[in-house]
Amino acid sequence: MKTQTETHTQPVEQKLRTGADLFVQSLVEEKVDTVFGYPGGAVLPIYDALYRADAPFQHILCRHEQGLIHAAEGYARVTGKPGVVIATSGPGATNLITGITDAMMDSLPVVVFTGQVSTAVIGSDAFQEADVIGLTTPITKHNYQVTDIKDLPRITREAFHIATTGRPGPVVVDIPKNIAQEITDKTFDTSFHLPGYQPTVKPNPLQIRRLAEALAKAKKPVLLAGAGVHFADASEELKAFAEKFELPVTTTLLGLGSFPGGHEQALGMAGMHGSYSANMAIYEADLLINIGARFDDRLTGAIQHFAPEAAVAHIDIDPAEIGKNIETKIPVVGDAKEALTALLDIDIECTDHSSWSEETMNNKKEYPFWFERSDDLISPQWLIESVHRETDGHAIVTTDVGQHQMWAAQFYQFNSPHKWVTSGGLGTMGFGLPAAIGAQLGRPEETVVAIVGDGGFQMTMQEMAVVKQHNLPIKVIIVNNEALGMVRQWQEKFYEERYSASLMTENPDFIKLAEGFGVKGIRVSKETDVPSVIKEVFQHDGPVLVDARVQKLDKVFPMVAPGKGNHEMIGVKQCEE
Repeated sequence: MKTQTETHTQPVEQKLRTGADLFVQSLVEEKVDTVFGYPGGAVLPIYDALYRADAPFQHILCRHEQGLIHAAEGYARVTGKPGVVIATSGPGATNLITGITDAMMDSLPVVVFTGQVSTAVIGSDAFQEADVIGLTTPITKHNYQVTDIKDLPRITREAFHIATTGRPGPVVVDIPKNIAQEITDKTFDTSFHLPGYQPTVKPNPLQIRRLAEALAKAKKPVLLAGAGVHFADASEELKAFAEKFELPVTTTLLGLGSFPGGHEQALGMAGMHGSYSANMAIYEADLLINIGARFDDRLTGAIQHFAPEAAVAHIDIDPAEIGKNIETKIPVVGDAKEALTALLDIDIECTDHSSWSEETMNNKKEYPFWFERSDDLISPQWLIESVHRETDGHAIVTTDVGQHQMWAAQFYQFNSPHKWVTSGGLGTMGFGLPAAIGAQLGRPEETVVAIVGDGGFQMTMQEMAVVKQHNLPIKVIIVNNEALGMVRQWQEKFYEERYSASLMTENPDFIKLAEGFGVKGIRVSKETDVPSVIKEVFQHDGPVLVDARVQKLDKVFPMVAPGKGNHEMIGVKQCEE
């Protein structure tokens, strides 16, 4: 991770080149290998430059701009490299808004280039004009509109720098058509200096010392690992820290895989649909060490009941997150890897907390996630467990949002980082399929599974054309309960079973749909057929779509009702001997 503002001294050398040529050359210099794009009038100069250039990167034409941005997010999530998007002006740009917001909420490094009408007509309601800067200011880490060709190479470099350093996030660069068309024979200095942007990577030693002293005294310490552990590539350090001090470990939804789910000290995911052991450990802790999580409301439940007895230590590279939602006693501003390394280097003599560790482990054994098997219709949890068994937990799993997302988080055990790709903060339906495309392109050697709901799949199912076009061996599993399952669950629990507009009884024939895209389709509707179907899916070399007809009324448990504390979970069951 870069710690200082970079100064680039290489000029862009060219003779009689257009702004679009300079832009393409900048992508080459940033070592971009994949671009997700969709052409249109305002970016035709850029697409012409791409056609003429012998650029060493691939261009993926998704079928909708929302597909572009989610694919870029999936690519960024599994590679750690920035996802790059090109879209045209107006509707092309506005179709990216959901994905840009999603990337902002989940801190994903995405660099978005939008076309714009020529500078002479900006503000005149010209054809396909949209105020991209105004629209994206609140949902980006930074945005630019290029108004002079000499700034284009430097701004492109700055955009990549800002997106990937500190807390990652989306950056938008809006390029007017006349800037892309303008011809120049000049070279431009690409040096940049950003005095107002200096992320703190190395934590203050005094803050580390305070945390170490608190750990030494704690009788009931708990670790909470968030997505910041992934971004810092700090999983090994987290494991070493937890093992050295025998600390129980919980994770956020986006932190899954940052600590091995099968590790004896792992308590699993905390929050609204988290495990009993994770939520109770946080509720009873006297020291909660949060590493790279932002204490969102789906994690905390009612704030007044969240870790009520704990001194909270919060390690985060973004100082704005510390103390934002939960009162923090020990702030540590810095990169998670740097902070954990510093903590591992300190001699700490801990108070004996073996009885606490034993208590948390007993809760884990006695109150696991549960579901009821069926002799007929498919239990969605069983379906996901079957996928886990067949892939031995090594697949990259993407999801949409809803019940299937939570079941995947509960029943697919993630033992390594960068395997879990989901929309955590924004909760975006339609995320799973295009994110799987980006993940498969970023990690072509790995198995990628998109577990989606029948509702979310229909929002971006046109991207199956991209799966087929590039023969991406993605396994798409539709958890088909003919409903917006989580909406229906809430209507059942909190709206007296008034299922207003949540049932989807007129779904398309997903098998014919798959075949229409040229993809193998399999329907499964009996629990006993699941193992053989799942085996067939993963033995097939190419893409497969599975329409899995699951029990319609299954619910996600445990659950914390709105306004309740995490210790007030419903749907907890004690394990029967």
